Amino acid sequence: MLRHDASLHRHDAALQWAVTLLIIAIAVITVRPVGVSGRGLAVVALLAVNSVALLARHLPPAFPRRAALVWLTAGVVASAGLLEVSSSGSGYLFAYFLVGHAGYRLALKPALAVAALSSLLCGAVFYFYVGPDHQVLTWTFGLSTGIPVVAGILGRGRQQAVEARLQAAESAERAARAEARTAVLTERGRIARDVHDVLAHSLAGINMHLELADALMDTGDLEKVRAAHNKAQHLVRESLKQAQWTVHALREDSLPLLESLTAMIESSGHREVLTVTGAVRELPAQVTQNLLRIAQEALTNAARHAPGAEIAVELTFDAASTSLAVRNGPATGEATAGVGSGMGLIGMRERVALLGGTLTAGPLAEGPDRGGWQVEAVIRG
Repeated sequence: MLRHDASLHRHDAALQWAVTLLIIAIAVITVRPVGVSGRGLAVVALLAVNSVALLARHLPPAFPRRAALVWLTAGVVASAGLLEVSSSGSGYLFAYFLVGHAGYRLALKPALAVAALSSLLCGAVFYFYVGPDHQVLTWTFGLSTGIPVVAGILGRGRQQAVEARLQAAESAERAARAEARTAVLTERGRIARDVHDVLAHSLAGINMHLELADALMDTGDLEKVRAAHNKAQHLVRESLKQAQWTVHALREDSLPLLESLTAMIESSGHREVLTVTGAVRELPAQVTQNLLRIAQEALTNAARHAPGAEIAVELTFDAASTSLAVRNGPATGEATAGVGSGMGLIGMRERVALLGGTLTAGPLAEGPDRGGWQVEAVIRG
């Protein structure tokens, strides 16, 4: 649509130039007398003035309207003068087209004023100089030179409609480009969160245990070196599992939420800890992917910061929302210190915010899991 309207606009401009040059050529060929003195010189001078006034139709729309009113008024006066001094020809065409352009270029009242002036002057020329009873051109013909203002006004309305469509199309195109850029940035943010969730904790932990093993080499305590090495290997295996789940969650054809969540929990070493409440329903891919990533991050944090703790996962389907809660009890083993960047909780909050939901996370102060931690995401819809 945008290219079509622009093509029509260029075609109209070329046609208008062709019409302008044709009118000037016809006038030069037909208007008489022409010469270098007396009446002939006056005809040549008025032809030049009318030609310049007609060529000025192609000035840009931003040309001041006051100046346009002055040149169109002068052109109409010159057209009437050309009708008066010439004895033959089609000089009246200048008046017709200048009045039509006044309707196109000027506001309504000034355009009507120029049209009335043209009718009055041209009608007077035909009445007083050609004669009221001329067999070919009567004085009413002069009055008709004001009529083209109507065509000009209608043409202006059409042009404004075309420009409005062009502007609307350009605005829509800019909005589409902005939306595409926003979508790209959003997707980049999502991928960045996924990469962080998979790599940040794991790589930090692996690096810490390898550095520890390297430092213990000097002590000669091979048992501690082996223990640090085994922990690093364990983190590598865990990271590989997380990477597999991340790739799985990023795929468009990922499994339904319940099956994926069950497999994820079992792969983390826990069984029969998932409780499902409400009627299970299929969720949008984006919701499923983000809930799986939240569950993965929460399970990873529980394994690292509360080793040996009991885990409970609750998936609830309500009429207006879907909620996922991951809860762990107090640690029964030694937690891994210094692992992680502290960005996991921020990433979970960002995921839930993108879905228009809420996330709560914090320690448990009561109940059988007192001293543990709970993460709960609630997604509307």
